[in-house]
Amino acid sequence: MLNPRASLNLTAVSAGTMETAINTFQDLDQSILIGDSDYLNLDLRRENNVDEANGKEEADLIYDNGNTASGTFNFAKLQPNQAAFILAYALGNCATVAAGSGYQHTITPIDGDVDVARSNPSFTAAQRIGKTIDKRRLASCFVDSATLTFAADDWVKGSASIKATGMHEDTVIEETVTAADNATTLTLAANAVQGATDAERLDSIQVVRAMVGGGYKFAVVNAVSADTPAVITIESLGGSGSKVDYKILYTPTEPAWATFPARIVETPLRVAQACIHLGGNWDGSQFVGGHQVAATLRQFEYKINNNMSLEFTPCAGGANAGRCFRSGRVQTLTLTRNMRNMLMQRYMDANEYFGLYLLCEGAEYEAGQKYTLELIFPRLGLLSAPMSTDNKLVAEAGDLQVLEDATHGSAIVRVKNLVPGYAQ
Repeated sequence: MLNPRASLNLTAVSAGTMETAINTFQDLDQSILIGDSDYLNLDLRRENNVDEANGKEEADLIYDNGNTASGTFNFAKLQPNQAAFILAYALGNCATVAAGSGYQHTITPIDGDVDVARSNPSFTAAQRIGKTIDKRRLASCFVDSATLTFAADDWVKGSASIKATGMHEDTVIEETVTAADNATTLTLAANAVQGATDAERLDSIQVVRAMVGGGYKFAVVNAVSADTPAVITIESLGGSGSKVDYKILYTPTEPAWATFPARIVETPLRVAQACIHLGGNWDGSQFVGGHQVAATLRQFEYKINNNMSLEFTPCAGGANAGRCFRSGRVQTLTLTRNMRNMLMQRYMDANEYFGLYLLCEGAEYEAGQKYTLELIFPRLGLLSAPMSTDNKLVAEAGDLQVLEDATHGSAIVRVKNLVPGYAQ
């Protein structure tokens, strides 16, 4: 029978290959581990006719203005692959070179836009809901915002807020079959039903209903044939033989995209594997100098906000958005530490600019090559650094603004792993 357990959910994306144009499906290339409560839901654009003279006191119509979609991907145990995926689509530009038998991906903010309809690259996503409830594919998903969190004695965590144009398709469809109201078999127009066994095909028929006696009656389904088109055996609704329309909600033979690709398996990153250097300078190839923040670090957080706006444009078909633009990227850092010196207070008092470098190294994928996540910020400014008490120790929380350096840009992310590319 249908299984609604959320742990059976699956999500796949086109991580390596961006879409060629907005509202154009791309092939899925990997499944990803996200939270069991993470869904890409449709955001319906509906309005009623309350402001029209309809002869009634209250509205009597709802207009369908299409839909967009949105959701959040949460990575409770962040892997380098997951970090590279969300940051490549959040920042927009990814260049890849060989690193032994693996690859090093250098991710930076995109200069300008992808095309006239997209500021950032878009990816296709698909989700399996439960085991057999539905599979949904959504085109043109954008990373509106992303966060990486490094908290003491914890896993590195990541999240991405997704906005999508709303273009989608489901494996579950509804078909109308006309038959007698006391019929015991219904034959579909053309489709077979998904499933190799009797039980699987029975699971693929979700609802059979017909308007009988002024209201919908729901039929009990007893069997589904393996024929094309399929024959569905039901218990009679007990009518007199009059013709009625049966609405059948079911899964036909699934399309190719509904077979999800394999998942990339990498060891998640721990915060104990990360080291932060505050101050110093990025010279284009390495970070020079800086003060190491080690045992005093309580939490470090990196946030990207693209301020993406979905627009329903002419010639987009009306059912979904035809443009997604970034109104202005903002990147911020928050660094919370036990206060052992006045360095951050001095930065704040003097309005001094400085750099920050984070290196998080995991296991080796070959001798001399480690799974790696690097964050490089050539130019930062400190907006505030309030002092407080944390577990009886003096603490301070630095609110840092990521600034755009004239030579090296605002942010450089480098990831090493065995995946050949992202957002290409």
